[in-house]
Amino acid sequence: MTTGLIPGGQPPDPRPTGALPQQRREPAGHAAQHVENRSRSSVITARAAASFEPVGRSVASARSFVRDTLQGWGFADIVDDAVVLTSELVTNAVVHAGTSADVLCLRSDEGVRIEVADRYPEREIPLQGTAVNMGSPDREGGRGLQLCAALAGRWGVEYIPTHKTVWFQLDLPARAVGTRAAGPALPSELLPLADSRVRVAVVQVDRTGHIAAWNEDAEELFGYPAEQVTGKPLTDLAAWPHTPGTSTGIAEALRLSRWEGSYGIRAATGRVTPVYASHLRVRDTGGEPSTVCLLVRDHERAVLQTPLRGPASDTSTRSEGQNTDPFEVFIGYPAPDDLDGLLQRTVERARDMLDGDSAFLLLATDDETELEVRASTGLPSARQRFARVPVEAGPGRYGSARMPAVHDDLTAVPGAVPLLNGTGMRSVVTVPLKVEGRLTGSLGVAAEAPGRYSNEEALRLQFAADRIALAVESARLGELERLRRGSLNFLVEASDLLAGTLDRDQTLALMAQMTVPTLATWCAVYTIAHQASEPYLSYVLHEDEELIDGIKSLLSKIAPPDPVPTPGARVWSAPGEMAHQAALRSSMRSLGLSGSQTRQVTPGIGPTLATASAVGGETVVLPLVARNRVIGMLTLGKPTDEHFRQEILELAEDLSRRAALALDNARLYSERTAISQSLQRSLLPPELPEIDGVEVEVIYRAAGEGNEVGGDFYDVFPIRDGTYGFAIGDVCGTGPNAAAVTGLARHALRLLAREGLTGPTVLERLNSAILDEGARSRFLTLLYGEMRPQEDGSAELKVVCAGHPLPLRLRQDGTVEPAAEPQPLLGVIEDLELYEQTVTLDPGDVLLCVTDGVTERREGARMLGDDGLADVLTTCTGLTAGAVAARIMRAVERFASDAPSDDMAILAMRVPGLHKD
Repeated sequence: MTTGLIPGGQPPDPRPTGALPQQRREPAGHAAQHVENRSRSSVITARAAASFEPVGRSVASARSFVRDTLQGWGFADIVDDAVVLTSELVTNAVVHAGTSADVLCLRSDEGVRIEVADRYPEREIPLQGTAVNMGSPDREGGRGLQLCAALAGRWGVEYIPTHKTVWFQLDLPARAVGTRAAGPALPSELLPLADSRVRVAVVQVDRTGHIAAWNEDAEELFGYPAEQVTGKPLTDLAAWPHTPGTSTGIAEALRLSRWEGSYGIRAATGRVTPVYASHLRVRDTGGEPSTVCLLVRDHERAVLQTPLRGPASDTSTRSEGQNTDPFEVFIGYPAPDDLDGLLQRTVERARDMLDGDSAFLLLATDDETELEVRASTGLPSARQRFARVPVEAGPGRYGSARMPAVHDDLTAVPGAVPLLNGTGMRSVVTVPLKVEGRLTGSLGVAAEAPGRYSNEEALRLQFAADRIALAVESARLGELERLRRGSLNFLVEASDLLAGTLDRDQTLALMAQMTVPTLATWCAVYTIAHQASEPYLSYVLHEDEELIDGIKSLLSKIAPPDPVPTPGARVWSAPGEMAHQAALRSSMRSLGLSGSQTRQVTPGIGPTLATASAVGGETVVLPLVARNRVIGMLTLGKPTDEHFRQEILELAEDLSRRAALALDNARLYSERTAISQSLQRSLLPPELPEIDGVEVEVIYRAAGEGNEVGGDFYDVFPIRDGTYGFAIGDVCGTGPNAAAVTGLARHALRLLAREGLTGPTVLERLNSAILDEGARSRFLTLLYGEMRPQEDGSAELKVVCAGHPLPLRLRQDGTVEPAAEPQPLLGVIEDLELYEQTVTLDPGDVLLCVTDGVTERREGARMLGDDGLADVLTTCTGLTAGAVAARIMRAVERFASDAPSDDMAILAMRVPGLHKD
């Protein structure tokens, strides 16, 4: 075995790494004639690569990899030599050098080149020109290079500081002229079994499906003379289907250009004879089409089929008792453990197996009505990923999905394989993937040249598809299950987030943030205020924030999608078309082709093209339906040439239903809040009057998130010249009933007071009015007073306190005392006997009136109370009325950490005196 150094040579002096980036060692002597530099003129038509860990079992894995690759390319003649050489070189890397090994297989028109590289970290680069000693075959080192010299047509060694690569090329043996394909020589016991004479029935069917010719072997096989069946439809004799799971009838098969498969023919005895058929569609010199059918008994299908050449067994793996897995023969070992990797490996192997220019694989939806592109190679195809096409026959449909099909020239049948439109591919072979007779997908290989494929290639590809169909379906179901679990978690989280807010703008933002980038690259939300209004663009989001303004500008220039209530996603092509037109116009302006005189590059072409690329893919619209009304549309988009997966669209539909309800709830809540706030404002005075000689200040804080109407109120209003009324009250409860009492109290106070009634009389009549409300009545605490400023700078107050927290008077010396006595509240009993008290505010005095939301402010078991309020008021000596109210409010808010649970109103009145403070 060889080692990491040149076999038989002396270790050279180390050199700086940068001085020798790459050198190639060329063995001296006889072996030198087999070594050439890497040929760059050969066209590489296929490649396959794999890496192997530094463990013993990697050698067997590398042998299997090379064997499978070369057999897939149809190079069975050189497989044994390639396996032997690869085994030696990989052993050097993973066993002796102890590093991983990279194996690269390259196919060209000259043969096959295989490169084996190791990553020995301490290797020194040998000096260029040093002779190589190949060593003796009996030595432990040097045997790998000797085998290369003996078996390979060309070989060589390449060095870089971190890699050593040994490569060899095996030329293909010349084949006899006229040989198109040949299988290996087989022992007689392995040949297909047939009767003493193989009879091939030749039946020609005209364009209408009637039998036009019937040969002697057909008479022998089925017992009908030619004159008895000529002119009859072949469908009268065919028992279709014979193969389980086949869903295409014989009439459809007769219309195809080529077809092979199994069905049954009813013989003259009445029994059905299973046959294997090969159909070829031809036309005579007059242009009349017909179909030639070659039929053999089903167990003799090898007469019409070219059997696949089985892989040569690996003696090392057979000795370990391991059986060859047909799946791994095609896919290779180790098989990818994820669906995308498996599908990509499948299309690459299928392309290489049939020497194609491209390959693709589509998976069927659950109802088998559509096929979705999931993997491709050799196509401008990332743009086609997740594109969907119908299965049924018709223009733009995938009519041949359920059976093997060969198209010699797609230009003659445009649209036969929609995926290949505009790709330059001319010939294609497609085969179905089926599991238990159910269509699960379609695998195809295409070439740029016409007429590249025949039924033989279709059968080879079908056998490969049969090997992988179950594994693909299993991986697809696993992916689908993982996606559904993830979707469930996503929807649960989305529901929690949407239920956590009743703000409309925040709901719109959450909708967008949940879809981008999880479901789409960008999204836009349209809202509809009323059934008669047009959709309005309310929110736009892209995963790249710099593109949001461009998309918003683009969408504002096109008509919004129609608000169709039909559930499900529908494609909206307008954004992509508008983006394409805008990008085209920008490009033309930048090139001076738009008719303008300037030829300078337009500064906005970059953002315009970026926006066009961002919205150039598939765009879908989902209706937002809540309470049987379309309240908006959720628009999801992909960048250029990308499509949505069906599972993603289904998830987006589920999200749109939840989002629509959350958005409608937010709308209803916003409307209710707006109504409540408007009504609340109507229950409070619009502004306070200017009173000569008295400062008046009010602070009102509504509690609760919705700020429901009702609760506390205040008022200050003129009664007559020089006299002003003031009131502060609290109605029990909240909501419409409380609001009715609040409005009644405030407006009744003004009317009764201006009638010249005294304070007790005003409150007694208000009490009767409240009781007249019946079930809607609420008890009311009310502090009412009349104030008249005096010429000496004081102010005279007449006060009635009906069940309300007592007003507090702050004197200039800092003392605080109640300015009234408690009396019964309103709305409880009919006959009230109230009285008023007269209070004189001297210059500098302050009268403070509050609602119980101030005095009942709590922190745990502590309550601010009347005494706490009085303590705060004692610190307000010398302050203006506005400063007093503000200090009281700050003290109340700081008393507890929680938000207030009750409305609070503070009314402060101060007499500044003859000289303004």
